[in-house]
Amino acid sequence: MPDYATLAPSAPWRELRTTRADWDDADPAALESMLVSAHLIRAFEEKVLELAGHGLVHGPAHSAVGQEGGAVGSAALMRAGDQINGSHRAHHQFLAKSIRYIAPDGLLPAAEFSSAIRGLAKRSLAEILGLAQGFCRGRGGSMHLRWAEAGNLGTNAIVGGGVPLAAGAAWAHKRAGKGDVAFAYFGDGAVNIGSVLETMNIAAAWKLPLCFFIENNRYAVSTHVEEATAEPRLSARGSAFAIPAWKVDGMDPLAVYLATKEAMELMRNGGGPAIIEADVYRYFHQNGPLPGSAFGYRDKAEEAAWRARDPLDRLASEMEQRQIIGSLGVAALRERALGLMADVAAELVEQVDGKNRIKPALWPDEGFRDHGIRGDLSEFARTRTEELETFGGAIDGSAKFIEAVANVMQRRMATDDRIVIMGEDVHRLKGGTNGATRGLAAAFPDRVLGTPISEAAFTGLGGGIAMDGRYIPVVEFMYPDFMWVAADQVFNQIGKARHMFGGDIDVPLVLRTKVAMGTGYGSQHSMDPAGIFATSPGWRIVAPSTPFDYVGLMNSALRCKDPVLVIEHVDLYNSTGPAPIDDLDYFIPLGKAKVVRQGTAMTILTYLAMVRPVLEAVERLGVDAEIIDLRSLDRAGLDWQTIEASIRKTGNVLVVEQGARGTSYGGLLAAEIQNRCFDWLDQPIQRVHGGEASPSISKVLEAAACARPADIERGLRQAMADQGRPLG
Repeated sequence: MPDYATLAPSAPWRELRTTRADWDDADPAALESMLVSAHLIRAFEEKVLELAGHGLVHGPAHSAVGQEGGAVGSAALMRAGDQINGSHRAHHQFLAKSIRYIAPDGLLPAAEFSSAIRGLAKRSLAEILGLAQGFCRGRGGSMHLRWAEAGNLGTNAIVGGGVPLAAGAAWAHKRAGKGDVAFAYFGDGAVNIGSVLETMNIAAAWKLPLCFFIENNRYAVSTHVEEATAEPRLSARGSAFAIPAWKVDGMDPLAVYLATKEAMELMRNGGGPAIIEADVYRYFHQNGPLPGSAFGYRDKAEEAAWRARDPLDRLASEMEQRQIIGSLGVAALRERALGLMADVAAELVEQVDGKNRIKPALWPDEGFRDHGIRGDLSEFARTRTEELETFGGAIDGSAKFIEAVANVMQRRMATDDRIVIMGEDVHRLKGGTNGATRGLAAAFPDRVLGTPISEAAFTGLGGGIAMDGRYIPVVEFMYPDFMWVAADQVFNQIGKARHMFGGDIDVPLVLRTKVAMGTGYGSQHSMDPAGIFATSPGWRIVAPSTPFDYVGLMNSALRCKDPVLVIEHVDLYNSTGPAPIDDLDYFIPLGKAKVVRQGTAMTILTYLAMVRPVLEAVERLGVDAEIIDLRSLDRAGLDWQTIEASIRKTGNVLVVEQGARGTSYGGLLAAEIQNRCFDWLDQPIQRVHGGEASPSISKVLEAAACARPADIERGLRQAMADQGRPLG
């Protein structure tokens, strides 16, 4: 018979319940302010549901009627520097934090609402209606609410998607050392998602001041929490990561307040993250003005039982018992809140022929459609740009490519203490798996962060740091295929953030990765990511082919206020070429291609590790080809002035890339050339690319899957033969 020892969790997990003494001891001013906030939020949500019922909310109306206790109880102790984000159901949290920002000294139940409160209500409602006056100029709607000034980082339509971003804000707070904290609000549906659990782990390991606030409203749309997990006490997740956790009745605002007070003390004093689980109940269906019982997954008795525990009534009742407010005062507050929302709605909605409609002048102009997908690059107004041919400094003509990668990062981190690097093993192995971060961990130990194997968490954390705005994250994917693991953070969050939140937010993030074709690492470690990233609005893409270009393009990537993918290639790491010896401060502009060989018979467009073999093949065959190293690959970064000038001259185009046909960048490029340059083409665009299959482990099959020198030669011969000028 074996011996057993009962193991205890490393961190406390407690349920907090208020007592009569807690209510007696509560600060009357805090109770008053929570009551006012709760009534403002309730009136706001009811107006949203009313307008949704009239068909005036385009898209979902995820109301939080019934869940106000969690929002006002947790926001009541927040200060201006604290930050929050939330999920698709987050009007109440957004408003609670914003009200706290506007009125840090609290609100009085009998006082008239200030113009700032009225402005908040109007801008919030305008956003939900999709109007230009909204916080995100109508682009965010109900699910994407952001007001950075008030500490609202942005709510999120991807369940659990905002949690890693909040960790980035928490990292920035810890780095800044001012004692501010971050809150990530999410529900029972998100608590089992991988990125959420990954973020709990990394927040605990790094002791980030982040509160994981779980609103357990018991239903993910219609699926009951007990159907989704064997442990429906969701705060139990804290025990797995040594995170202190509190479980409270979210219908009791004071219980939430007291748990938040304890969690904030822990976080502000360097104790790391906290979990608060608040049991709440949404009175209505997932979306819209009908109760869940109308859809058959809840019964009316359950709904009535929860309504009998209404957080607004609980708060008012306890205050009345202590003569802080009377029933008439509560009724008057309710009427003022309803009146405020009626006034605000009347400024946005009008009646025409007996029907309500949005006032037409308030809609965004259609010309605003694409504004703000990327920034305007005004941050480069006073930079010094160079090309190798114009560079006046000393040049090492046979510098190793990988040394240029490490050297420019060393220089930038020494001159800009905002830069932080993160990724798997970047702090070990003499500079990561390839030496790209050589020497950086020793020089900047607090800014070179070796992460757990959790691409979703650390990529989103980097995105949150970028959106916070105080620091510049450089995230490394050991292999580009790992982008699929972090796809939500890469494409739904980081890539879309600037546009989604109204076009004003900067997202200064650099994502480094390497193409590893030819290394034998197989189908899941070898892809060229350019074609995938080029389809995602918001990302800029650079692909340097020489050490000199790498320095200038990395400097530009780090200066840019948009997210930039920097693609490297293992074939280039040990190659040699020209690199600056002591001047690492120049820029190569984003969106500037380079003609690396002049010619008149053919335009060859290529990038990265294919530039050198293309040059060699052209010289070997004696083709009068003009070779353009694209360098910038995103849709906004293509140098059409250089490309079109060459095509006008040659009338003949060959696109050369190494990677697989299915995820091809060249296909996108060829289609765009066809649309723009059709009248100048003498024949169809030719292409050289890899096979349909991803590279596999077998050396022979891997070589066959990638475009090789022989494929380049065949492409050159075919393009010239089709032009009636066959090569010998």
